Amino acid sequence: MRTIGQHRDEVAALLAPALAQRGPETVAIDTLADGVGAGRGHRVLAAAVTAPVPLPVFDNSQMDGFAVRAAESGRSVRVVDPIPAGAVPVPLAPGTAAPIMTGARIPEGADAVVPVEETAPGAFPAALALAELTVPDGTTTGTFVRTVGSDVRRGAELAPAGAPVTPALLGTLAAAGIDVVDVVRSVRVLVVSTGSELADGGDRGDGHGGSGATIRDANGVALRAALAEVGAAARTVRLTDDVDAFLPALEDAVGEWADLVLTTGGISAGAYEVVRQTLEPLGLAVTPVAMQPGGPQALGRLPLAGRRVPVVAFPGNPVSALVSFEVFLRPVLAAVVGAPDRAAQELPAAESATSPVGKHQVRRGTVVDGRVHFVGGPSSHLLGHLAAATHLVHVPVGTDTVEPGDPLTVWSLR
Repeated sequence: MRTIGQHRDEVAALLAPALAQRGPETVAIDTLADGVGAGRGHRVLAAAVTAPVPLPVFDNSQMDGFAVRAAESGRSVRVVDPIPAGAVPVPLAPGTAAPIMTGARIPEGADAVVPVEETAPGAFPAALALAELTVPDGTTTGTFVRTVGSDVRRGAELAPAGAPVTPALLGTLAAAGIDVVDVVRSVRVLVVSTGSELADGGDRGDGHGGSGATIRDANGVALRAALAEVGAAARTVRLTDDVDAFLPALEDAVGEWADLVLTTGGISAGAYEVVRQTLEPLGLAVTPVAMQPGGPQALGRLPLAGRRVPVVAFPGNPVSALVSFEVFLRPVLAAVVGAPDRAAQELPAAESATSPVGKHQVRRGTVVDGRVHFVGGPSSHLLGHLAAATHLVHVPVGTDTVEPGDPLTVWSLR
C-alpha cells in the first residue's frame, strides 16, 4: 500500500498540468466580493493591476475640525462656511478657517487641519457657532491631512499576478475606480457519485416514495461544498452501476467543461465496481493507501470526451470520501489559490482508542480544554459524527492503541 504522503504527491503531479493551463477570465469586483464574503472566494489575479488614479485622489481631512493655513499658527482667524464631505470647497482666504468634516476635500489655500477637540466647545455642532478660531501654536503643514497619493501613487502596482483576491484588495480596486479585473479561472470539477442505490429527488430511502432499498446522495452535495471552500467550481452528476451506460454518460458530463473528474464509489473489489470496471482499461490506476477510512484510491489521466482529463477516484462511503478530500485533494487545490491549510496542532488524547497498526487512522473529534475527545467510532458511514466533529484526529501508522495523554495531531475543520 502507498503511504498518505506518496498518494498526495501523485495527486498533485496528476493535477499540475491541468491547473497550470487555466486561462484568465474577467470578473466584476462585485461578483468577487460576493464570493469572498461567502467564504468561497480564493481567487487569484491573472495579471498585475495598476492604479489608474492616486489614492487618495485629493487632499482630504483626517479629522473633524477646521481647515487652516499652517503659516497662521498662533493667530486668531475668522470662521467661514463649513465644508461637508462630498462638497467641492471654495478656496480658503487668508485669515480664515473653515469647519471641515472627516474625508472632506481640503480647500485650496489650506494645508493643515485643527481637530475640533482642540477648540473651546470641543465638538460639533457647537463648534460651528464659533466666529473666530485661534490656530494652535506649532501647527505645521500636513497636520491631519491625507495627501494625494499618500496611500497609492498613480501607476503603482496594486497587486502582482498571482496575488490572492482579498477583501482589502477588492476595497482598494473599488477606491481606484476599477470595476472589473482579470482573475485565473476557477478549477472546474465534475463530481460523479456512482451507485444504483442512489435515490432520485423524492425518495428518502425508507420506502416512502421509493423502493426502500435506496439512499440519498450525500457525497455530491458535501464534496461540492468542500470544493467551493477552496475556490473550485463544481457540477455534480449521479451515475448508476450500468457498465455499458457509464462511459457515454460520463463523457457527456465531462464535455469541454471539466478540468478534473472526481468520482466516489465503484473502485473496491466487489462485483459492481463500475468506475474500476469501466475506467481501469483506459488507464485508471487503482492504488490502495494505508489509511482508514479511505483506503481504496485510484487516479489517472484518461481519454474522455476527446481529450485527456485527470480523474481522481475516492471510495463511496461519505466519511471516506470527505476524509480523502481533506487529505489528498484539498491541500493541492488550496495551494493553487492561496487558501489557508487546515490549522494543525499536537494535543494530548483525553481518552483511549484502538487503531489498525498498519494504517494511518483518521478519526473525528473535538478539542475541549486542550485535550482531544473522539466523536463516534472509526467507521466510514458515520457522517453525522463527522458533522458534529470540529477536528480530524490523526493516529499514525504503527500505533495500535492510544492512551489518555498520548500526543495526537489534529486538524481544525472550523
